[in-house]
Amino acid sequence: MSRPNILIYMTDQEQAQVSFPEHPCLMPRTEQFAGGGVRFRNAYTVAAHCCPARASFMTGLYPSRHGVYNNVNTHTAIHRGLNEDVITFSELLSEAGYRMLFSGKWHISNHENPCDRGWEELIVSSPGDRQSGIPPTARWEEAAKASNDTRGRGQILRPGWGHYQVYDTYPDQGPKGYENDRDYQFVTAAKEVLPDLTESDTPWCLYIGPNGPHDPFNIPERFADMYDPDQIALPPSYHDQMEDKPRIYQRHRRQYWDQLSEAEVRESIAHYWGYCTMMDEMFGEVLDALEASGAAENTLVLRMSDHGDYCGAHGLYCKGVPAFREAYHIPLMARWPKGIVQPGRDSDALISIMDIAPTLLDLADIGPIPEGVAGRSLTPFFNERSPTSWRDTLYTQFNGVELYYTQRMVQTQTHKYIYNGFDFDELYDLVQDPHELTNVSDRPEYQDIKQDLVRRMWLTALAEKDIISNPYATVAMAPWGPGIAFE
Repeated sequence: MSRPNILIYMTDQEQAQVSFPEHPCLMPRTEQFAGGGVRFRNAYTVAAHCCPARASFMTGLYPSRHGVYNNVNTHTAIHRGLNEDVITFSELLSEAGYRMLFSGKWHISNHENPCDRGWEELIVSSPGDRQSGIPPTARWEEAAKASNDTRGRGQILRPGWGHYQVYDTYPDQGPKGYENDRDYQFVTAAKEVLPDLTESDTPWCLYIGPNGPHDPFNIPERFADMYDPDQIALPPSYHDQMEDKPRIYQRHRRQYWDQLSEAEVRESIAHYWGYCTMMDEMFGEVLDALEASGAAENTLVLRMSDHGDYCGAHGLYCKGVPAFREAYHIPLMARWPKGIVQPGRDSDALISIMDIAPTLLDLADIGPIPEGVAGRSLTPFFNERSPTSWRDTLYTQFNGVELYYTQRMVQTQTHKYIYNGFDFDELYDLVQDPHELTNVSDRPEYQDIKQDLVRRMWLTALAEKDIISNPYATVAMAPWGPGIAFE
């Protein structure tokens, strides 16, 4: 079989659940697309932060290996880009003869751009050298002028910081509503280049990375009007006061998000869903352009996101700490008419965002896989049967927001353990408690399960050179130390 073309549509901060057919969010093009391929219902990101997640997508590596621990373009960033010895799938595909084209969000390095990693650039958002030359202190005076006592609809008061608008609506910009939207520029550039790509026999890889549905949820009226907030149920975990969870979770909710009334939470969800529907509609335009180009039959299309958003779950918004499902569970679907047997299938296997890079290298017949790659090729799932041997554990690495937090998560199909370097740990029984409402970390009947998950954490840390310990006694907070990995 000839090497396939590759088209990747990667949104930003999209929950997996909105892409499922049982969810009330309207995603008609995504649902139609999934019916022609494979939907991975248990796909997860490795870090609920844009830069480390995207770096893992590009490399197949954990952050502890690729070096992008946090977002790279802030003044307090610990690392500015990939480690020197790290190679991306785009470089290897380019060397193997693929034409690589990039349109959308980069956000992987502060000193490199897509063109430095094998891509031709159409339009690039969040490029390298993007760090603002204005230090944060220069904005403090401006923030001080912001009103501290008048909260508008959908706003969060942050005295001394400036308000934060969770959601908003703006007038339609044409019949579609989004004609002047920045994301539509990315999509349009990709659509316009497709006819040129199909004129040659050279295989190609086209990446399209919209910024939506990343917060704030500001969308055209057409999409805001699609959902009636009064008909939207609050998330099942919304009333969780998190009394058995780390106090920083409670502080986030009480200091910020509890300012929103329940009516505003419903409105925010309506805007988020509208944003997702807008991303779906743009995706549909890409699919139509691909079909019109005549290249759809031998093109692998991936529909995915880098991480999710809490969007009211546990009363929270955005991502990062905590490690609840809504921030880590991502949509992932694959369609390849020429290569996927029995399309329309769902898989419940545990999938990582790191699996994308080795999948693309496998399909392009590129080997050997670079050293240290933790992801695994998904190509066996494209056949009629799922692989007989697959991972039974997921591991994540979250290294805070430069100044605080360290988390590691270990998840199986039935349980989830979270090591919190800043507070007490969490353990959830995902069978009995799928919405993660009750922390059973201290319950005697769960100690064997907890110990096994901690052991798995240290085994993965050892294998991935994830140094989450140091000589100081005061930071030895995990309930069992790394020695348990050798028992």
